[in-house]
Amino acid sequence: MTQTDPIHVIVAMDFADEIIEQLQSISPRLVIERHWPEVPARAWAECEVLYTLKHYPEPDQAPHLRWIQLHHAGVDRLMKKLIVQAEDLEVTTASGVHAVQMAEYCLMMMMAFTYKLPTLLQLQAEAIWPENVEDSLTRFAPFHLRGRTLGIAGYGSIGRELARLANAMGMTVLATKRNIKHPASEDEYAEEGTGDPAGEIPARLYPPEALRSMAGLCDFLVLTMPLTEATRHAVNEEVLAGMKPTAVLINVARGGVVDTDALISALAAERIAGAALDVFDEEPLPRSSPLWNLDNVIITPHISGNSAFYHEKTAAVFTENMKRYLERRPLLNRVDRKRGY
Repeated sequence: MTQTDPIHVIVAMDFADEIIEQLQSISPRLVIERHWPEVPARAWAECEVLYTLKHYPEPDQAPHLRWIQLHHAGVDRLMKKLIVQAEDLEVTTASGVHAVQMAEYCLMMMMAFTYKLPTLLQLQAEAIWPENVEDSLTRFAPFHLRGRTLGIAGYGSIGRELARLANAMGMTVLATKRNIKHPASEDEYAEEGTGDPAGEIPARLYPPEALRSMAGLCDFLVLTMPLTEATRHAVNEEVLAGMKPTAVLINVARGGVVDTDALISALAAERIAGAALDVFDEEPLPRSSPLWNLDNVIITPHISGNSAFYHEKTAAVFTENMKRYLERRPLLNRVDRKRGY
């Protein structure tokens, strides 16, 4: 590829015309085709760059493909596809665009448990005003978030933004990180003014192997790590047994990072105080799951990463990476096939 050759780009997403125009304005070299909800077979032949949510060509369909930019952050399903096995293919994610809304979701769930919101909503639905004032004051007296300890398992963009919010509220933050000597990375996308770029907020960083030790100190344990073979069932019976009986687990990572059977047992026996779960081994969560019937669980349908501005956020990542691609600079959010994310 010379610095004047056209670059054929497929955007397999329903981006608005304004976003397509924004991308096109980056360089006259870009030949952008938007295809949604399907990509015609003939479009793959010249494709060099692919922006996609769910459409992937077979290797022989796209001989010129050099870079895939994903519309999402998780790659556990993508790694099984044949196209990504090509050594000369770059794959980048939308990691970082979820940080604000997912951190706020976790904060919302911490406050929901702290201020007994599920019980209050149940009383409202039943039109019940507690008759015993003293009992009511005791029953709904919060411990407050200030002064409590938050453990974050996986100190990436989401964890760092959550740490920033928790720190501002006076919480002590602990975190696990694969490489504790380098808590932040310059090759990861982050919205300006968010997160913990220097990795200075946690009172202590732990290696992933020390999750049980960290969990035992936490009032809230939030899971934000990717799902890999190394993290599958990272929260198991042993970790749950080591948690405080007053602790709450919040999972916005992937269902597979938790041993679901062990979690159900711990919740049913009230060995931990509760759980807020946005992700599950099987989605949609089957009606037969015992999780639906546990009073100390808040269930949401995998929506913590949603945003009214999601397309604009991901387009910002793609725009920056496209500029880097044209200038032959390292891309942001590159997938490391050996790590699995």
